[in-house]
Amino acid sequence: MSELPNGWAKACIGDLADLNPKQAFDDETVAGFVPMSHAPTNFRDKLRFDERPWGEIKKAYTNFKDGDVIFAKVTPCFENGKAAFVEGLPNGVGAGSSEFFVLRPSCDGVSAKYLLALVKSYDFLLGGAENMTGAVGLRRVPKQFVERYLVPVAPAAEQTRIAAKLDELLTQVDTLKARIDGIPALLKRFRQSVLAAAVSGRLTEEWRAKNGAKIEVEGSTAETSEEFAWPMVRLGDVAVNFSYGSSAKSQPAGDIPVLRMGNIQGGRLVWDDLVFSSNPEELKKYSLQVGDVLFNRTNSPELVGKTATYKGEQPAIYAGYLIRVRCSERLISDFLNYCLNSPQGKDYCWQVKTDGVSQSNINAKKLADFRFGLPSTEEQTEIVRCVDQLFSFAERLEARTSDARTRIDRLTQSILAKALRGDLVPQDPNDEPAGLLLDRIKAQRAAAPKNKRGRRSTMEG
Repeated sequence: MSELPNGWAKACIGDLADLNPKQAFDDETVAGFVPMSHAPTNFRDKLRFDERPWGEIKKAYTNFKDGDVIFAKVTPCFENGKAAFVEGLPNGVGAGSSEFFVLRPSCDGVSAKYLLALVKSYDFLLGGAENMTGAVGLRRVPKQFVERYLVPVAPAAEQTRIAAKLDELLTQVDTLKARIDGIPALLKRFRQSVLAAAVSGRLTEEWRAKNGAKIEVEGSTAETSEEFAWPMVRLGDVAVNFSYGSSAKSQPAGDIPVLRMGNIQGGRLVWDDLVFSSNPEELKKYSLQVGDVLFNRTNSPELVGKTATYKGEQPAIYAGYLIRVRCSERLISDFLNYCLNSPQGKDYCWQVKTDGVSQSNINAKKLADFRFGLPSTEEQTEIVRCVDQLFSFAERLEARTSDARTRIDRLTQSILAKALRGDLVPQDPNDEPAGLLLDRIKAQRAAAPKNKRGRRSTMEG
């Protein structure tokens, strides 16, 4: 920052905190052990730990205690912002991954949470990443970079106010983030509810009333209402072809894409991670036509039965773990796709699948035995229109959710930036200037015996 607020000063992180101080405790003392996986990335998230005797973790691990700040020094954990304010450890003491740096405030006038804001700031993370040393894939932030990194220092009282305000604002950010993160699960349930309504007839109740559609009553079933039931049909009686896909080995490049089970996502085909074939016989035998329904016959128990409709996006054939279904004139392919992806269709797949080692299978005979209510083609068309409309709404909401998540992620850094340039809380002219705080820290260090500097105020019994 070019200009500092009144009462602020500049100093190196090494002027404000001791880096990786040592400490001693009885070996039997219960302590907290923190592997890198237990370190949070959010500013306010608590540090998780396992309990272990101090004697087991005091060597070969980074030591710390309540009131310290720890942060990762190795890629990619550093860039991901793995850092935390240490509190709540058993007996107030702990140790963790050797890939942690530890900052211990030099005195009570330095706020640990202010230090946390410094090491979580965008500028520090960017500078650390640019100064990493070591081999590719195992690069680390040097100790000298941390110690010499120049930071703005607020007066001690203002640091306390900043830390309190950060807790307040970032609590609100976390609440927003939790709500945003919950939306995808809600949309997933929404889509399943839409499909359940589509295949039960509830989705087109108003359409039938308006168009005077007559429904053949066959008695109530679990998947229909008590007021009506579409004629129940067997898929094999309203489809004209069930064919397994190509078993030939595909290539990373070629003339025509070969669609595989991974290309069926969310009831649609995705044209990512494609493989190809240039074999003329394969292309002729397995060529897809617009309206073909692709059924994933082999996959994990949770994913077997995934289905999508080929819309003619580009010429393609299909691989052996898929079954191609072609519909008769009585059955619209998109309606069949929605039936098989509905809770009713998934329940059928779960009942008839054959389980193997980590995979399940549903053959063409079992697929042909799938039974479902079949409305008129006019009503099928209306159902497909309604489902597509509702799914488009969900997709727009997903896009907005993604944008909101990006803005929220940026909001944390924006708040930290305001805090570190003095814009988050008002300055108080009665606060002791930061320069006096730095002078006091310098005098205390100068008076400390040189051979014990690294152990000053860290030895506890």
